[in-house]
Amino acid sequence: MRKIGLMLLIFLVVAVFFALDLRSYLTLQGMQDALGEFSRWRDTSPYLVSGIFFVIYVAVTALSLPGAAILTLAAGALFGLGWGLVLVSFASSIGATLAFLVSRFILRDTVQQRFGGRLKTINAGVEREGAFYLFALRLVPLFPFFLINLLMGLTPLKTRTFYWVSQLGMLPGTAVYINAGTQLGSLESLSGIMSPSLLLSFALLGTFPLIAKKLLAVINRRRVYAGFKKPRQYDRNLVVIGAGSGGLVASYIAATVKAKVTLVEANKMGGDCLNYGCVPSKALIKSAKVAHQMHNAERFGLQGNTPTFDFKKLTGRIEQVIKEIEPHDSVERYTGLGVDVVQGYARLVDPWTVEIDRADGEKQRLTSRAIVLATGASPVVPPLLGLEETGYVTSDTLWEALSALQELPERIVVLGGGPIGCELSQSFARLGAKVTQVEMSDRLMGREDDDVSSFVASSLTSDGVTVLVEHKAVRCEQVDDKKQIIVEQGGVEAALEYDMLICAVGRKARLKGYGLESLGIDTDKPLQTNEFLETRFPNIYACGDLIGPYQFTHVASHQAWYASVNALFGQFKKFKADYRVIPRTTFTDPEVSRVGLSEREAKEQEIAYEVTRYGIDDLDRAIAETAAHGFVKVLTSPGKDNILGVTIVGEHSAETMSEFVLAMKHGLGLNKLLGTIHTYPTWAEANKYAAGEWKRNHAPEKLLSLVEKFHAWRRK
Repeated sequence: MRKIGLMLLIFLVVAVFFALDLRSYLTLQGMQDALGEFSRWRDTSPYLVSGIFFVIYVAVTALSLPGAAILTLAAGALFGLGWGLVLVSFASSIGATLAFLVSRFILRDTVQQRFGGRLKTINAGVEREGAFYLFALRLVPLFPFFLINLLMGLTPLKTRTFYWVSQLGMLPGTAVYINAGTQLGSLESLSGIMSPSLLLSFALLGTFPLIAKKLLAVINRRRVYAGFKKPRQYDRNLVVIGAGSGGLVASYIAATVKAKVTLVEANKMGGDCLNYGCVPSKALIKSAKVAHQMHNAERFGLQGNTPTFDFKKLTGRIEQVIKEIEPHDSVERYTGLGVDVVQGYARLVDPWTVEIDRADGEKQRLTSRAIVLATGASPVVPPLLGLEETGYVTSDTLWEALSALQELPERIVVLGGGPIGCELSQSFARLGAKVTQVEMSDRLMGREDDDVSSFVASSLTSDGVTVLVEHKAVRCEQVDDKKQIIVEQGGVEAALEYDMLICAVGRKARLKGYGLESLGIDTDKPLQTNEFLETRFPNIYACGDLIGPYQFTHVASHQAWYASVNALFGQFKKFKADYRVIPRTTFTDPEVSRVGLSEREAKEQEIAYEVTRYGIDDLDRAIAETAAHGFVKVLTSPGKDNILGVTIVGEHSAETMSEFVLAMKHGLGLNKLLGTIHTYPTWAEANKYAAGEWKRNHAPEKLLSLVEKFHAWRRK
């Protein structure tokens, strides 16, 4: 009731303000018309007029009424720079704090309850550095001040912090406006417009945001670099730590633009993707798919049979695939490109100095103007009782473990229902292992829509995978010579025996061991960067799985371009990392590819959308290849053909998706796709037919009715 009462009171005051046309007094013309009379009142009762002005300014600011800027100019004209600055500085801060408190009292609980999940990152940032965020907004107003007051009231920022930061942050801008007001107050004729003092005031108004932005950057740099001594000169323009996809691209770009760059890698060139992830897993998936096709050859009119294979040859093929791709990411190639490649462990001594424990036993110190961190991520290992004793593998150690075996493990348990878990489960099942996949949530592929999750689960089940959703891993045990994992559902435990346990429950940023702690960087959570991929130190950048938000090889490469270009040329121009169109694929069979929004995400973000669906069972090429399963699902804005997101479940969906990625990147709608000639018969025709479905659903019925009557008339 108190909230309702306060809202009614505010509404009543605002209504009276507009009903009595009080706004006319808070315009430039109104101020100029009344300036003479106000000046006479000031001369007669200076303290009374100052007090009334103060109260009016507080009220206007607290109620977020239009006219604060005009009142600030009026303060300069009436009271001069000194006293006017005192009045406005305190009145604006008090009024802003009142607006802040009103917003907090009326709205904060409701907003946090409804959108708390999506506001976690913002709340955490405000709790950590809210004062600095507010100071930046006050000094360089990206939003109108009244919006800052109201929005900050929804955050955990303390009231006293809001007040003193507002008081300090608004002071320079207030001084510029007050000074302009003093000049306007002394303007006696039109010729006075050309006076140097007035022109200077207007120049200050126009250039103040730029000056303030530079000032803010200087303050921030002094704050974060306090306690560190900057080198007089540098050994390198750029040092890159980590030779995965992000580090390779960053160093390649630096060498291309003739910068002196050192790339440091402690393990294998190519990082996780080449050695433990994308490359070996896709080689395994291909072998498993061929085995599956041999087993189901009757579907193609051939004699089906259970494939037999030498497991050592299969793992040998995976190793050979890695070796054939290795030269692309090798030391020799990058040295030839002009990159100084160092094998060893790198550690940051200060924001500009890297110490390297080289593989040859030597220590090396390098100073660099900029540093790019591309250290990647490592598999998450769940804290299960008995896990270490019974043994397990992750996506990083799986391939070495397989190479040491003579035969495929008979029983495999895969923990995790994400992309990695689904790919490995299906592949091993197709090769003949008895695979059980355990997922704690209620479905596989939790980031995708329900229909996608159901499709993937059905596909895995048909290939022999036992899928256990809503099952929680409890502990691991070894009874005699048998290993087993205990899982629980609804309070009931069950034992699953295994010969190999694969942990595929996610990946976490690799942060420890690089000296980040000594720089005051928290290594217990993902590394935070701004939109330019700068860490808290403006000369230290990061890219790839280390920072997210997408742990994909192609995103790491994408980010590396921004990180290296900003690191080398940021003093001239900085580029914000662009995540608007990020494709992704899970390489199960059929593949699952997506770009943009899913239905689930659109609902969570309260984005209006329409769904157009085309079943691949209708596609001629799919029928010809006996692969007529899956669908294309396109999300568009209601009544429009602009694409919000696309999901494709089907064979070759990763390649088929490229057309939609291009369309979204360049703002092409479904009408453009429909008007594009596609070769027949191809998988890409599915895109055209999906666009055709949208067109059919949005056919101009009234116009078609008139056309039908026209044709009927012509037949007479």
